Amino acid sequence: MSKPKIMRLDNLSLQSMLNEDSELIPLMTPEDEEIINKESVPAILPILPLRNTVLFPGVVIPITAGRDASIQLIKDANKGDKVIGVVAQRNEDEEEPTLKDIHTTGVVAQILRVLKMPDGNTTVIIQGKKRFEIETIIQDKPYLKATVREAIEDKEIDDEKEFEAIIESIKEQALEVIKENPMLPSEASFAIKNIKSDSFLVNFISSNMDLSVAQKQVILEKDNLKERALLALKNLNKELQKLQLRNDIQSKTREDLDQQQREYYLHQQLKTIQEELGGVSNDEELEDMRTQAKSKKWSKEVGTIFEKELNRLKRMNPQAAEYGVQRSYLELMLELPWGVYSEDKFNLKHATKVLDRDHFGLEEVKDRIIEHLAVLKLRGDMKSPIICLYGPPGVGKTSLGKSVAEALGRKYVRMSLGGLRDEAEIRGHRKTYIGAMPGRLIQNLKKSGTSNPVFVLDEIDKLGQSNQGDPSSAMLEVLDPEQNESFYDNYLEVGYDLSKVLFIATANNLGQIPWALRDRMEIINVSGYTIEEKTEIGKRHLLPKQLKEHGLTAKHLKLGRKQLEQIVEGYTRESGVRGLEKKIAKVVRFAAKSIALEEDYDIALTSEKVEAILGTPRFRDKFESNEVAGVVTGLAWTQVGGDILFIESILSKGKGALSITGNLGTVMKESATIALQYIKANADEFGIEPEVLEKYNVHIHVPEGATPKDGPSAGITMLTSLVSSFTQRKIKNKLAMTGEITLRGKVLPVGGIKEKILAAKRANIKEIILCEDNRKDILEIKESYLKGLTFHYVSDMKQVIALALTKQKVQNAKKLV
Repeated sequence: MSKPKIMRLDNLSLQSMLNEDSELIPLMTPEDEEIINKESVPAILPILPLRNTVLFPGVVIPITAGRDASIQLIKDANKGDKVIGVVAQRNEDEEEPTLKDIHTTGVVAQILRVLKMPDGNTTVIIQGKKRFEIETIIQDKPYLKATVREAIEDKEIDDEKEFEAIIESIKEQALEVIKENPMLPSEASFAIKNIKSDSFLVNFISSNMDLSVAQKQVILEKDNLKERALLALKNLNKELQKLQLRNDIQSKTREDLDQQQREYYLHQQLKTIQEELGGVSNDEELEDMRTQAKSKKWSKEVGTIFEKELNRLKRMNPQAAEYGVQRSYLELMLELPWGVYSEDKFNLKHATKVLDRDHFGLEEVKDRIIEHLAVLKLRGDMKSPIICLYGPPGVGKTSLGKSVAEALGRKYVRMSLGGLRDEAEIRGHRKTYIGAMPGRLIQNLKKSGTSNPVFVLDEIDKLGQSNQGDPSSAMLEVLDPEQNESFYDNYLEVGYDLSKVLFIATANNLGQIPWALRDRMEIINVSGYTIEEKTEIGKRHLLPKQLKEHGLTAKHLKLGRKQLEQIVEGYTRESGVRGLEKKIAKVVRFAAKSIALEEDYDIALTSEKVEAILGTPRFRDKFESNEVAGVVTGLAWTQVGGDILFIESILSKGKGALSITGNLGTVMKESATIALQYIKANADEFGIEPEVLEKYNVHIHVPEGATPKDGPSAGITMLTSLVSSFTQRKIKNKLAMTGEITLRGKVLPVGGIKEKILAAKRANIKEIILCEDNRKDILEIKESYLKGLTFHYVSDMKQVIALALTKQKVQNAKKLV
């Protein structure tokens, strides 16, 4: 086994001071000691005083020379025989010691290596040889030099066994000290076990014990080896007892740190590490987060998750990329309004006043909101319903949400769903994705600051599908009152209560909403407005709004009811009021331009001036004359409201073939075929000669062929048109109809009755034929909408023909037979 390098037990830097390629200095053996004993002590030695240590024979130690005298001594000695005399100072603070300031007993030392340190000091590695005593100082400048004599070394042992026991005790005690003291290196035990020389063992142990300079000097000055060994053993025992006592005290007084103390200790360590790595401590910011969390009204489960995620953030380096993601997540949890609800206003009269002020008409919607408030007032708490307002554009579905929010005293939030195709927009992204964000629902709730706002989901019928998922399916949980009390957002990763949110969805076409989603909502039809309602809306809302937006007031422009009605009838044909608002804006711009150009104009505009500003009316009375056989007015439903259409039929000589044009869908084509077959089967009852059916071809056309048309509403209209053509009898003036037929001649009910009635009123229709089963739909319509209309309820086509056709034939009627 190779011999280890010699090193001081309390100074591990000695090994690094020796170059790896230098000859290793072995531990002193009895043979080495014999060689040293044969060496003689020089008569004159340069004296190197040491401040805080004592050199023992055979021991290798590093010393640092900082004083000029010491550095000069080392330089001179290193050039010569490299032998110096080393003594300990009595007072380590003395900078220029003299004979009275140093001990007279020292050790001859051999310089092994001189190292120049980066700080400018000189480090010397020396090995002790023999003890000496100073006789006379013969030089004090530039360093001490003295005559010396060898100290007597008494190695006589009177009892060998006793001395062997002392040496064994020293080894055992030294090994025990190394074991008890965690500051000593493990190599020390190896060194102790491999020392073969008894005197070197005593010197080695004495040099490395935790003793003062004076105590070590006492040991050094002992001439007898046994006495020196006993003194070393005595001090070694004291040191061992101190170590054992200290360890016992620490063991008895040590208390187990509880979890909180342990985490605090670890956090303090982590804080120090983070400051060393990044130079920034986030401790204050994290404590602020914890303080904010104490005021949150979240559940115990959410609080546990927050604390867990906060502790995870503490363990992260602020410079790491994941740190920002984790911090954003915690900030979102703190900013969400957990359990924060605005107080509802239960003043039903005030709510009614607000709704009537902002919206004219819409009685069914207003009644539903007042009902909801009434229940809230009586019960104090309830799950908010999911309301879906459907109807044509421009009727006020979206703006109604603001009025509802004001009436309830809640925050207002609007989220447009038109064209939304990514499911993550609803449910959010998972935190593991780059750029992850919560869904728009959670984002809007954070902005609102409450957990019970009025939340308008605009254009829910226009949700799309793509390879990013199906947003309409993601909305199922949002819009289910039985499930949304624990809505799961992928980013938030914890359920959030949406049951107190009043969702109001808007849609133009219920047919485009998946049935599962539609089933979760309370459907309220917001149909179009009558001419009277549009006029009133223009007067109350649109005109004041446009005047304000154009920087004008009521004193700059006045539009009378007659002029507003003129704009409604002549320039708009919509169910809503957006087109009307645009026309009013044009009139207001005329006034603004006149004021800006300083031109004179009439503040109260006349009908002629309105027409001059807006141009020739785009719409006239669309009702077609009944002077031509085969032309019947029908009622249709479109995505933008109700409308009227005309069914035309004409006969030409042929073989009874049927042709259909007008860009019709399958349902309308089938209705035309059924109508013709029914007529052929019941020709006698309608007064139609069989020869006419066989010798004339029939052509049915619906004008505006560029517009696709389909639906079941035109069945009775087509049959009436065909009977009129075959009999050449007139259609009643200002009459319209809607309904489907069967091969047996039964009339079936259809939908969209309110929109169709409004369209009939706009076209100045006076009489309407409906299926008997549609009577209930008429009873649900406000009476003011029905003013000026006469309804005929029928159950079969014979009644329709009797009501629709006059006995008078048209002028220039064709002679068919």
